[in-house]
Amino acid sequence: MQYNRYEQRREESAPSVPWTPRTRIGELVQKGEIKTVEEIFAKGRSIKEVEIVDALLPDLKDKVLEITSVQRMTKNNRKQKFRVTVAIGDGKGHVGIGIGKDVEVRPAIDTAIRDAKKNIISVNLGCGSWECSCGTRHTLPLTERSKCGSAEVLLKPAPRGVGIVAADTVKSVLELAGVKDIWTFSKGRTRDVYNVSLATYMALKKISEIKNAEALKEAK
Repeated sequence: MQYNRYEQRREESAPSVPWTPRTRIGELVQKGEIKTVEEIFAKGRSIKEVEIVDALLPDLKDKVLEITSVQRMTKNNRKQKFRVTVAIGDGKGHVGIGIGKDVEVRPAIDTAIRDAKKNIISVNLGCGSWECSCGTRHTLPLTERSKCGSAEVLLKPAPRGVGIVAADTVKSVLELAGVKDIWTFSKGRTRDVYNVSLATYMALKKISEIKNAEALKEAK
């Protein structure tokens, strides 16, 4: 089930607060010495501040994949919270998955978006289908498989014009990542939106890590 009312990009209603970087990467981004997230990943560093992503990727869009209720027992009574799964991306090779929990839906969504921004990755797009040799960045360069919990997702490059052949959750993540054509296969507990979305994200991350590892090797 998709939550279309949450798909539109939400503008901040509160006045903006000047950003004071708390990490070395944040300082370099604020000074303009780092201009893309790829430069950060190429150095083997991770993003610890949401403001870094806001500065380098201002066109990110978010989509709520799931809102579910979770409970836990305490000594006094049963505590209930909402767990929200959110995917973000710019449709140009960047995607992230985040989870947020709160007693209200709106704060849970905001927490999930911030978490997704910290988990942003650069997706290595290409033309890896043997049926296509166009050389454009419309699909993935290779086949990749990933598993999260009881859900397993297989991503396979497809020729131009095929589109995204996938279930709703997998399709949402791939669209935000900028993938135009791809074959996918899911098995296991595919109704689990959280595990399916995370398995898709992890498959894309594996491909990007191969590229980053090659860049680090060349730098050395």
